[in-house]
Amino acid sequence: MYIAQAFKGLHEWWRYIIGILAVFMAVLLGQIPFTIAVFIKAISKGDSILGMNEADLMTLLEPNLNLFLMLLSFAAGLVGLFIVAKYLHKQTIVSLTTAREKIDWKRFWFAFILWGFVSTSFIFIDYFLSPEDYVLNFKLVPFIILCLIAIILIPLQTSFEEYLFRGYLMQGMGVITKTKWIPLITTSVVFGLLHIANPEVKQLGYIVMVYYVGTGLFLGIATLMDEGLELALGFHAANNLFTALLVTADWTALQTHSVFKDISLPGAAGFMDVFMPVFVVFPIVLFVFSKKYNWTNWKEKLFGTVEAPQIETENITNN
Repeated sequence: MYIAQAFKGLHEWWRYIIGILAVFMAVLLGQIPFTIAVFIKAISKGDSILGMNEADLMTLLEPNLNLFLMLLSFAAGLVGLFIVAKYLHKQTIVSLTTAREKIDWKRFWFAFILWGFVSTSFIFIDYFLSPEDYVLNFKLVPFIILCLIAIILIPLQTSFEEYLFRGYLMQGMGVITKTKWIPLITTSVVFGLLHIANPEVKQLGYIVMVYYVGTGLFLGIATLMDEGLELALGFHAANNLFTALLVTADWTALQTHSVFKDISLPGAAGFMDVFMPVFVVFPIVLFVFSKKYNWTNWKEKLFGTVEAPQIETENITNN
């Protein structure tokens, strides 16, 4: 069982408090280069960064430099999380990733390719249905630089989020509460709420939070049912990578030298933006996963109890 992998390391509740604080500090350290660059750019333009929102700050820097510096904080967070797991919890990366004996990269690539194809198809379908909403944004040299940055750093960004929410926090809350549904719901809600400062929320309205929370729930279900993070890691990496390379907009969190730029005026989020992915597309993807990997016993895997392995119980008794 995936959550029970935490029993292989040190899992007292206070370790998770310290671990979260340590990871938060790592993220803050990773944000220093971005903060310095923005501050220097603002001074050179005679602007003040006080009172600027996230969207305004991102426009100060060249898009590729902005993306590179922004993603550094996630890379630092991932390194910090791995250090916390190894030295504070005495837990291996494999046990943080999966209940299998080793990480199944075939699962990662299956989810990556599947969602890469689906998400790319949605973008091109929308382009052909509403070509007036897009302009060609392609410039060869900036796009090549974008590809190098995105291919290296975006998987680190998405992996950090998956290892933090569907890995570290889900396992920690699971072994502490001895439940599966509490960490599933809690990590999904927190994952969604952490996106509340994104420019998309301001433009599309708070209803878009249904999409963010729903995405967290979808990834959490996939993790628990598949007993590992591999599918979530592949899906999340494909989602952010292909979006960054193919389309951008002035009101999105990722400002890139993508192939297309969405110039449509954003309004309140509707069915196609929020409800169709969460209530139609994601369940279909889960169905595909379930058939390919023969998922069974949904009730137990999502709502069952978390118990320490028998070997640990025996060791405690003998001691």
